[in-house]
Amino acid sequence: MSTRYDVPGPVLLLGSVVTVQAGMACGKAMFAVAGTAGVIVLRLAFAAGVLLLLRRPRLPGRDSLGTVAALGAAIAGMHLIYPALERLPVGVASTLQFLGPLTLALVRARRRADLLWAALAGTGVVLISRPFGAPVPAAGVAFALGSGACMAAYLVLNKRAGTLSGAPLAWGVAVAALLVLPLAPLADGAVLRPGVLAAGLGVALLSAVVPWSLDQAALRRMPEQAAAVMVSLEPAAAALAGLVLLGERLGPAAWLAVGCVSAASAGTAFSHRRNREAGAVPPPAPGDDPARGLTRADR
Repeated sequence: MSTRYDVPGPVLLLGSVVTVQAGMACGKAMFAVAGTAGVIVLRLAFAAGVLLLLRRPRLPGRDSLGTVAALGAAIAGMHLIYPALERLPVGVASTLQFLGPLTLALVRARRRADLLWAALAGTGVVLISRPFGAPVPAAGVAFALGSGACMAAYLVLNKRAGTLSGAPLAWGVAVAALLVLPLAPLADGAVLRPGVLAAGLGVALLSAVVPWSLDQAALRRMPEQAAAVMVSLEPAAAALAGLVLLGERLGPAAWLAVGCVSAASAGTAFSHRRNREAGAVPPPAPGDDPARGLTRADR
């Protein structure tokens, strides 16, 4: 007689948070052999291939082509996080990126108490601007914030995609892979080496496919708002991944900044739940919870 073990949703989601950030740190570790461009191309190409293989979606209809193209552009833009990682520690870059969906959530806020979360997030930005006693590289900050802006755009587009038939998200990842393909020559042929290809597949699985699968399983076992609060741990998980896997040590101010942004995100998630309970805002469409963030396959 076999016993079936049902893994709790929070455990699955914590695994998702950890693996997606560990995958990002591993991607940064690949820069030395594949370059930033090579990592981006390999990650998106393998993620698109696995998604299409697993879902086997039919071709998008004419009514969804525009949305699929816009989704692809947003997903490709989110990979600006990788040039940011060239210049910033993983924890700092991830925290700045997280400001994109957090800002979107705050813009949609309806309660005065949400001003507190905005102020807390702003405090985090001020603290993270000088995590080592000196200003962080402006280019790195710009890339991370650009990635966060694309993440916010994705959330808006994903709401529209949820009303379309087929699998626009899977095709959006495929479009993103095509958009970044011209970057491949910048890797000087490194992406064609068997070892680099294997490492790229590993990064795609660790940072996209595995977390995405854990996400889907977790959301079947726990409320979406509880998941949104747990996802607020991502900046802290990124900082820990950078420390453990890359030896990146953050100062006290940077850790405090990570905590501020995570707390602001969790507070905003609670605020959205209260708004819906009070009838202040309508229930979100599938994939449209700005505090929740993204399907991992698109990160």
